Amino acid sequence: MARAVIAPEAAAAQLRSPKGQASALIEEHVEGATLRSLHTRVWLTELFPGHQPRTSQGALPVDDPEVHGDVDEQGRPYARVVYRYRDREHLEAHLAQTIEQTRHANPNPYDRSILARRITRAVIAHPCRLEFADGSEHIDVLAVRDGITRLTSAWALLTEGEAPYADDIAATALEVLSAEKLQRRGAAEKALSQRMALGRQEALHGFLAEFQRGVNEAQPTDRSVRLGQTLVVPAQVTVGVHRHGSAGLSAEEVFDDAVRSILASIHVEFRHWEAAAQNVEVGTRAISRVRLPGLPQNNLLDGIIGLALGRRKPAELPDVFHDESIPGTPLWRAVYLVHFLTRTEVFDQVKKFAKDIKGTSKMKTAGYAELLGPVIDLPWRGYKAGSLQQARNAWANGGVLTKAVTGDWRPVPTADFTELVKQALNGNNSARQTLAVAGGVALIADKLITRNVGSAVGKTVPFRANTDQIVAGLADSEEGLWTLAFAARAFDAERECLNSFTDTQLLARNTATMYSIPAVDLTAEDKVRKDAGGAAAEALDQWRVVTVSDPDRAREEQDERNQQKEDAPSERSVTAQLAAERRALRQAVADARQAVKRLMSLADAPEARATTAHPFGSHDELDRIIQEVRKLAGEILVHHPQAADHDDEEHEEEDDID
Repeated sequence: MARAVIAPEAAAAQLRSPKGQASALIEEHVEGATLRSLHTRVWLTELFPGHQPRTSQGALPVDDPEVHGDVDEQGRPYARVVYRYRDREHLEAHLAQTIEQTRHANPNPYDRSILARRITRAVIAHPCRLEFADGSEHIDVLAVRDGITRLTSAWALLTEGEAPYADDIAATALEVLSAEKLQRRGAAEKALSQRMALGRQEALHGFLAEFQRGVNEAQPTDRSVRLGQTLVVPAQVTVGVHRHGSAGLSAEEVFDDAVRSILASIHVEFRHWEAAAQNVEVGTRAISRVRLPGLPQNNLLDGIIGLALGRRKPAELPDVFHDESIPGTPLWRAVYLVHFLTRTEVFDQVKKFAKDIKGTSKMKTAGYAELLGPVIDLPWRGYKAGSLQQARNAWANGGVLTKAVTGDWRPVPTADFTELVKQALNGNNSARQTLAVAGGVALIADKLITRNVGSAVGKTVPFRANTDQIVAGLADSEEGLWTLAFAARAFDAERECLNSFTDTQLLARNTATMYSIPAVDLTAEDKVRKDAGGAAAEALDQWRVVTVSDPDRAREEQDERNQQKEDAPSERSVTAQLAAERRALRQAVADARQAVKRLMSLADAPEARATTAHPFGSHDELDRIIQEVRKLAGEILVHHPQAADHDDEEHEEEDDID
């Protein structure tokens, strides 16, 4: 704190309050704790971007650090969190990723506003200890939990170029935040945290000297203006926490949860994050609060809930549930978490806490499923980025939370999901629901069950249905059970699925590493449907999945569509023809855009970059293509009704002038 604040003596005055007088600190009361904060001004060079749901919910290449609380010898919480990284390289990569993704997530950054008025709204920060699993020394810093967009814009103004790229902004910030002052030979050994603090201090002195030189000119330089507007940041820094006796959380979790409560009041209730970030924040905080009578608190926190929050890996499933027969895979993690989080005593608690956090009075089962989506997809969200958004939309549409799944059953562990089909057909409800959850999660993750959208009817699906209804229908028939079993057996958390993409989309992807889910043929010995050649397996698609979930309804819907075609007049009206041609034009434009994307993707491949081949053939061919696109745009503009009306208005104005 003393290193970060502009005026340490002013901060010290806030901390001192004579007995009997009100404290000068800001006090915020949240569930389970009271936070005490200083309102002060700090140097930009001392603020590290902290962990935030807005970036952690995405499919990003760099893993988030482990987040832990900190307590004193008496078990009381400190106003500090601990971020545990693998090593220094992991720290720097994660800081760069946070800055870059924050920049990408804000199409309208605060650069101009800061240049005109400085940062006016205080960032929220607190002390943080950065630890490393490789045994490196820890580092003590100030972590910003709200206001990272403002920090990113400040660093953007200090980066060369009028409109710097996100990776250049990250590089500018990292050059300062990761600076380390080298020690002279024979000097007393300083801790890593102190060496890095001195490195940042040298960078700050350099900035201040640069600012001073610029303002001494007759006209202040552009660089000095940028430094003067960005180096000083208003901040609300939390320095104390008091745990209430009624707090349901463990001492280690109290402080971080209290800070997250403050952030939720800003970004869940008012200045909204995107839905996925809100779900990560609300879901993980609600799950952390679950308490079950008769189950030791530490065991619960360190076990099942640790698994849900990512503190424990799927490989630890047998240890968590004390059952060596459970395969330690991401899909079995999903099965056991869905089962645990849908038990009545847990379901009711998580739902209540989620409503309290969101400030709402109602939550349907689909809303509960939406909270579970980012919890379930944690192990594979980075590997299946191509289908992640559709999968989360499907969870918001009900996911796998059928009435039977939320009822009475227990997971049946097995090494081969197809072995559960016979048990399910023989009346074993637990085997049936295990297949429903495992297969349903796999089909959703691989984009074979998607959100209920009317525009897809007749094209990719035979009828509209919520995702939980499709899963329930699959679990009610033999063909559906085999479909679920094949999807679960084929599922690979570290690879994409061929069935997730159209033929056009596959052209731009490396299909050699993908896996496929086969369709079902109950008459075949192995239950796998073969293609026309009779040898290769026929791939499962969305149409088949939805059809199998309710064959009678699919047949009725298809008969109705066929009847409508027969009843339709042979000659279409001019309006219908115009609509058809508009659709064809829009599709042609979309196809052209996809062709450009595929072309650029191929040009970016290592094999292409190793050559001098031009992605468009040559500069002359590129110019010809651009001219053709401009001609097309010109023809559309010439025939645009508004353009014609505008020309008429101009002529009328000219007539009036005459």
